Amino acid sequence: MTTDVINPSTGQVLTSVPSLGVAETDAAIERAARAFPDWRAVAPGDRARLLRRFAAVVDEHIDELADLEVRNAGHTIGNARWEAGNVRDVLNYYAGAPERLIGKQIPVAGGLDVTFHEPLGVVGIIVPWNFPMPIAGWGFVPALAAGNTVVLKPAELTPLTAIRLGELALEAGIPEGVFQIVPGKGSIVGQRFVTHPAVRKVCFTGSTDVGKSIMAGCADQVKRVTLELGGKSANIVFADADLEKAAAGAPGSVFDNAGQDCCARSRLLVQESVYDKFLALLEPAVSSFRVLDPSDAAAEMGPLISAGHRETVASYVDGADVAFRGSAPDGDGWWFPPTVLLARSTDDRHWREEVFGPVLSVLPFSDEEDAIRLANDTEYGLSGSLWTRDLGRALRVSRAVETGALSVNSHSSVRYWTPFGGMKQSGLGRELGPDALLGFTDVKNVFISMGD
Repeated sequence: MTTDVINPSTGQVLTSVPSLGVAETDAAIERAARAFPDWRAVAPGDRARLLRRFAAVVDEHIDELADLEVRNAGHTIGNARWEAGNVRDVLNYYAGAPERLIGKQIPVAGGLDVTFHEPLGVVGIIVPWNFPMPIAGWGFVPALAAGNTVVLKPAELTPLTAIRLGELALEAGIPEGVFQIVPGKGSIVGQRFVTHPAVRKVCFTGSTDVGKSIMAGCADQVKRVTLELGGKSANIVFADADLEKAAAGAPGSVFDNAGQDCCARSRLLVQESVYDKFLALLEPAVSSFRVLDPSDAAAEMGPLISAGHRETVASYVDGADVAFRGSAPDGDGWWFPPTVLLARSTDDRHWREEVFGPVLSVLPFSDEEDAIRLANDTEYGLSGSLWTRDLGRALRVSRAVETGALSVNSHSSVRYWTPFGGMKQSGLGRELGPDALLGFTDVKNVFISMGD
């Protein structure tokens, strides 16, 4: 059985890939289980060298990987090159981990007490379609560095870069069975990761509803999970902010990747005393946002991922109060213009729900307390931004807003050397940074008696 892979810029079939069933998934998991003892026994320095070699091989194929992502996911060529480079950088970063994954010596009476960080075994990673390369890397790289073996399911819509990364891993010398790509349906492959007893942890990035189902399924075996789920992040602009800079950056914070980003700052909160002025600054920034063929180096945004998703995004705009819109190409492909909506109530559907498209909702606020209340009035808590020149306010609001990653006077959510993850229904656990590695290990405590 195979699945067609579509170019969202044209609506044309690029290729087809295998769609594996339960038996083939089980076979991959069992290969990973057999490969685990030898992989965990690889000397830390040797495992580090293999990961660095993998990084070097990825670096040699940056342009190839980026081109695949442009054609398969509709990412702009600039973003796609960054994403391929991010996989390389994450490999290099965690290549330093095997030799630094150290335990502790704990003072006790009558003997010696030490701890070890033991790898879990087989890790199942389920990757979404919106950022196929980097999110894959955020899971499989620290898992491998800690001594686990990995089975990775790419999204059905965007499997091509994951399949290629699996091939490059073998080229780099990663042993057979240690890192396998298992394409197929989530209801088959992903569900088998949840139910197969040899899979000791599942990492999932995707919708909150599916994440809840995975978490419930893993509970039957007390299986570990890391979940990076939905978002409805706030972009808070105070009256004392650099309004020109905040307005210039706002489109990219939500329209990047056509808004198909769980970190998108899709709720814009503007202090009421500068509300009209800010919208006047925002309109030309939106109208000039370049929605082009994603292979064009000037493109800032490409198409949506599918025709069905375009219909879903459009349903949030139909009947809403449109402030202004940008432009998008006509013709083939699943294009949608950057759109700014005025929220008349916090009950507006486009204000409360994750649109996952290039749609920005705007609402005024009165003061600092009101801004915090509105920002926290959501089931999500993944990312966000705030703009102010007042350092005290920046610290107060940063501590009060319930979100996992917050940027002050910027829109940066992700750095591979700092932790990333959500609060509330945006997820569980943390990816990236030095501590992510520990999520792929168990702590073992050993006491050695000094008595006769």
